[in-house]
Amino acid sequence: MNQPLQNPQNDLAYQKAILSSVSRTFALTIPLLPPLIEKVVGNTYLLCRIVDTIEDATDLNPELKRHLSQLFLDAVLDRTPVESFVGPCLEALKNYPNHDELDLIAHTPTVLRILHTCSHHDQEAVGRCISIMSEGMSRFHVKQTASGLKDLAEFEEYCYVVAGVVGELLTTIFRHYSPQFSKNIQGHEHLAIAFGQALQMTNILKDSPEDHARGVSWKPVNMTQRELLGIAYQKLNASLTYTLLIPKKQVGMRRFCFLALGLAVLTLGKIASRHHFQTKDEIKLSRNTVWSFYGFMKFSASNDMLIKSFFYLWTRPLRKLATLE
Repeated sequence: MNQPLQNPQNDLAYQKAILSSVSRTFALTIPLLPPLIEKVVGNTYLLCRIVDTIEDATDLNPELKRHLSQLFLDAVLDRTPVESFVGPCLEALKNYPNHDELDLIAHTPTVLRILHTCSHHDQEAVGRCISIMSEGMSRFHVKQTASGLKDLAEFEEYCYVVAGVVGELLTTIFRHYSPQFSKNIQGHEHLAIAFGQALQMTNILKDSPEDHARGVSWKPVNMTQRELLGIAYQKLNASLTYTLLIPKKQVGMRRFCFLALGLAVLTLGKIASRHHFQTKDEIKLSRNTVWSFYGFMKFSASNDMLIKSFFYLWTRPLRKLATLE
């Protein structure tokens, strides 16, 4: 049931353009990867963004979200024509305010055409990732409450189905591309999950004022901000180890991971340095900060000492707050 290939260059041009519209951060990180990996990782991000769009639609009830998520998963896994998802989803989201994300949904056939040009190995890995994410997020649709998730275990499970599974996907793709990385990561696969979870925990903490305003919390009940920052620091530490396991000669892969890790470190550092904040704009990294770190990352990604020095210096507010120092 694979869709016929139309114009590969136009499809890839759309993927690159829409990526910069729906994510400032990943529009910076993904192009750092080697071209073969960049295509599949960019494609996966867009597929994940579609799942997130359904999740973010505040005026949809959990049953409808679950139905749309299943339609999308069936299309990704080639069980049904993609049009079976696109029409109902756009109708359900007709009042959704983000037009770039609506445009992405309308171009789901384009995104899936690109996926079908990837290797069978990569398609299987992407299918697993989207299956776990889609089915997992469907379970959490009914858990959107103002009080938050019931405990730390549920919080970590949510972070896994939303982002930890992406860390697993990256590892599968990286291992296929780099035999040396495959050897290095052997026995340390849990670090891949922590890498994704660290980025998701950063987003949850950063977005918490806006989530609170719409009556939702993804934080675990009865856990303080300080405790959550301590857990996030532990995940960042694991992410550092993960990044350093990437061979130095795989500079694109290292830059990708170090940029994502570094921006999370800088964001959580700002959160840890404030007693409270009312909007995420208060702790948003400035354009100058982002580009300054981007420049540092470009020349330091192959230098373990520079990476470790950055991490030690800029996680200091986290270590202090979490009484880890």
